[in-house]
Amino acid sequence: MLEIKQIIGGNSVAAVSGKTFDRIDPLTGKVATRAPASGIEDVQKAVAAAHSAFPAWSKTGPGERRALLMKAADRLASKVEEFTRIMIEETGGTAPWAGFNTMLAAGILREAAAMTTQVVGEVIPSDKPGTLSMGVRQAAGVCLGIAPWNAPIILGTRAIAMALACGNTVILKASESCPGLHMLIGQALNEAGFPAGVVNVISNAPEDAAAVVEALIAAPEVRRVNFTGSTHVGRRIGELCGRHLKPALLELGGKAPMVVLDDADVDAAVNGAIFGAFANMGQICMSTERIIVHQNIADEFVAKLADRASKLPAGDPRGHVVLGSLVTKEAAVKMEEFISDAVSKGAKLVAGGKRTGSVVEATLLDDVKIGMRSYGEESFGPVKPIIRVADDDEAVRIANDTEYGLSASVFSRDVQRAMAVAARIESGICHINGPTVHDEAQMPFGGVKGSGYGQFGGKAAINEFTDLRWITIEDPHQHYPF
Repeated sequence: MLEIKQIIGGNSVAAVSGKTFDRIDPLTGKVATRAPASGIEDVQKAVAAAHSAFPAWSKTGPGERRALLMKAADRLASKVEEFTRIMIEETGGTAPWAGFNTMLAAGILREAAAMTTQVVGEVIPSDKPGTLSMGVRQAAGVCLGIAPWNAPIILGTRAIAMALACGNTVILKASESCPGLHMLIGQALNEAGFPAGVVNVISNAPEDAAAVVEALIAAPEVRRVNFTGSTHVGRRIGELCGRHLKPALLELGGKAPMVVLDDADVDAAVNGAIFGAFANMGQICMSTERIIVHQNIADEFVAKLADRASKLPAGDPRGHVVLGSLVTKEAAVKMEEFISDAVSKGAKLVAGGKRTGSVVEATLLDDVKIGMRSYGEESFGPVKPIIRVADDDEAVRIANDTEYGLSASVFSRDVQRAMAVAARIESGICHINGPTVHDEAQMPFGGVKGSGYGQFGGKAAINEFTDLRWITIEDPHQHYPF
């Protein structure tokens, strides 16, 4: 069992109350992590520490911020073995997934380091003679990041990296499902030499989450909020931010469509579907959640995809498997419900379908129709629907028949045709001849509709974590009308 403390003001501290909570290994049922159960007093201490550190940090030059972020990237990358062990125990993820998370998280810090000199403004022509008029970007203040468990190292790092690059101080609220992983991110950054109070990480018990989040958002010193997680919770956070007139960056749920047109390279599409559907057991916001395939090639595509899926090993993430444990046994039971619902309504189970505790095989359901849970509800697991369509128009209609709009992909040998289909799909991200699951630190990442708003990544994120001010230098002897 890993016992951790939270990071406030550069110190490792217990909760003020002394209370803790346990995160249980979903596969073994043993205690994986014991973490501080923060309350309102802990929130106040974290906010005060971040607020106190802001004036000096916001004045720190871009070169120094860059150097610290680069050092933090190296420190984080050096902890890959520790991240891997904790991820397996806290979330049931596999070692390759932990390694990829660590690599990309380090890349996110390095990309943020490159952005410290890109927080730029502009000179705007003024109608007033003798006036220099400027649009100037500056740090906003204390930024709150609320990160999930599913890609915990990537998303925990993303929640704070660009905010730090822009000169803000941060509070990372760790997920109740992986407090050890999120605390380790904070530890890496503090070991890199960030000044006390610049990076704070707090944890809370599941039953206290609503109160802790509400207190953090309500704190006057907190000026920006970003959240990655479910659309249901994202709506609640958006409402709270609106009440307090605070900008929110929300990256929420998804039901990503992968559209396979009748001229697609079938083998290439199968490769994309296998990865997009079953990476991290389908527990990714970009995960392929609907495989929409033209009826002319559907039989060949389904046969090849089912053959590949049936060969993916599933089991204890400590072994050599592709699919490890889902985050909870309840999530695995939900997959059984998706399967029984679809089969009872006429869908065909063509691969997988078995559950062992919290492990579910790579599962494919063919001939899924509207009205089945797997058609419209985000599964967040390895049970994937195949929907057959007659033409491009039907494919687009079904792709857009969802409240979500995060990622999508289109497979076709005709790039112009694929571009035309992609342009009609309502999503923040679309890949042609690639899987729905793809992320790079420098790319604008965000969704539309129920998948949220705003962008993480690259220059686009600078707008999210800074205030744009209009500043003028004028002629002190200018003429006034009265």
